[in-house]
Amino acid sequence: MLDLNRLPEAVGHEGGISRRLFLSYCAALAATPLLARTSALGRVLPRPSFGNDPFTLGLASGDPDATGVVLWTRLAPRPLEPDGGMPRDNVEVSWELAEDEAMKNVVKKGTSVATPDLAHSVHVEVDGLKPDRWYWYRFRCGDAETKIARTRTLPVASSDPDQLRMAFASCQHWESGYYTAYQHMAKEDLDLIFHIGDYIYEGGKDKGHTREHANGRCETLTDYRIRHAQYKTDEHLQAAHRVCPWFVTWDDHEVANNYAGPYSERTTTVTTKFLERRAGAYKAYYEHMPLRARSLPHGPDMQLYRKASYGKLMEMIILDTRQYRTPQPHEGGPGPLDAGPMDPRGTIMGAKQKQWLKDSLIGSQGKWNLLANQVVMSMITRTHDEDKNVDYYAMDQWPGYEHERLEIGQFLADRKIPNTIVITGDIHSNWVSEMRVDDRKPEQPVIAAEFVGTSVSSGGDGVNEPKGLEHLMHRNPCLKYHNAERGFVRCTVNRKEWRSDYLTVAKISVPNLPLQQRASFVVQSGNPHILKA
Repeated sequence: MLDLNRLPEAVGHEGGISRRLFLSYCAALAATPLLARTSALGRVLPRPSFGNDPFTLGLASGDPDATGVVLWTRLAPRPLEPDGGMPRDNVEVSWELAEDEAMKNVVKKGTSVATPDLAHSVHVEVDGLKPDRWYWYRFRCGDAETKIARTRTLPVASSDPDQLRMAFASCQHWESGYYTAYQHMAKEDLDLIFHIGDYIYEGGKDKGHTREHANGRCETLTDYRIRHAQYKTDEHLQAAHRVCPWFVTWDDHEVANNYAGPYSERTTTVTTKFLERRAGAYKAYYEHMPLRARSLPHGPDMQLYRKASYGKLMEMIILDTRQYRTPQPHEGGPGPLDAGPMDPRGTIMGAKQKQWLKDSLIGSQGKWNLLANQVVMSMITRTHDEDKNVDYYAMDQWPGYEHERLEIGQFLADRKIPNTIVITGDIHSNWVSEMRVDDRKPEQPVIAAEFVGTSVSSGGDGVNEPKGLEHLMHRNPCLKYHNAERGFVRCTVNRKEWRSDYLTVAKISVPNLPLQQRASFVVQSGNPHILKA
């Protein structure tokens, strides 16, 4: 039965659900196989025999808390085939988790059933673990065995840990270049990794690039499964997944470029075709990510915003600014901050998530408050109309929903939310900015710091100092740094300060290039201003 409470909040500015939307969702849900932990189809194969390694996609862990973590893998001996090379049977997969890297002291083990309904993916939610400690794990199926990977639990909420080391990344277009960023990230001693959007790209094949997509433009569940599988075969991405648990969230390319809630790009009409596409994309995303069962998609709806605590050191709030948004003004921008972005009915989060965010910030016990976010929150303009003396902003980012952006900024200011740090992806370049309620008014007090990380590969080879950098800095008083190379951001957090190191590679069209530290910035606890380290 269709649950009206699960329909997207962004539809119907007055809160109503149209008959067309109702029927579209019914059709989309009917077209999507039901999700279950076990399948009624086929027999269970306890010890199957494979001609190829079934663990070609590696293994991963994610969504840790103080007593548990999710362990993930997917059986796919031929990963670029529609079914991954697997039969339409349920398959038993065993797992072990140990307190040592040699896997001598196994403290948890069990068997999970990989079902064809979920593309033979496995999501094991291990509980009853000790807080704030490292574990090692592996999977077995038949005679095949994965490599050993490392994961960890978080400190208990009442504890006061000394330090957290984490990294964040986004935007890893397969065809654009090599994942050299992950090659280096896997060598870092990290507690956590955040991926904040565009884990895959849905577009078709484009010859002449460094690598080529295995299939065309993604439209169906099968298309998205093949695309995720191809990305997961990258050895450096697999290595980064093995070093520590990940928190993941999506942006647009996991479904379609610049989509907004139930609307495809540059449309304001809900169609059954797009909802079916979104349902397939969401299901494939779940199948390939270390997510808990609470994130199991229900047709074209999936619960992804969530939070976790790293003791009293940090509250980690993971946003979803794509699933619930209303259509972008000016067809996604660039555009001025006119009646469209200032429409109080416009939303990038949806009413329910917005209230959850406010409640989470009010109730936070963390010294630092982290918002893991998809699109740029600061008001950064790159285009100015001299004749009209008007700045233009990207409408697909937070300024496209300026009324809501101002509301959140005012909330941070009024409630005096301390030590708020926003980490962001999407824009394929590095940015550092001090946030105000209205970033166009430098006389206002700073309320938060935003660290925007560049892409892993999207956009191809970058440059250290983009053209027009001086003019860009002049037009944006909030901006402290900009760089357009590829890489990732490493963050070290303790009770006194937050440090962000911007790490890049000169080119991603050439493999195995060295990592370089381009810039470092510090925010001191109690002082939201950004200092160069």
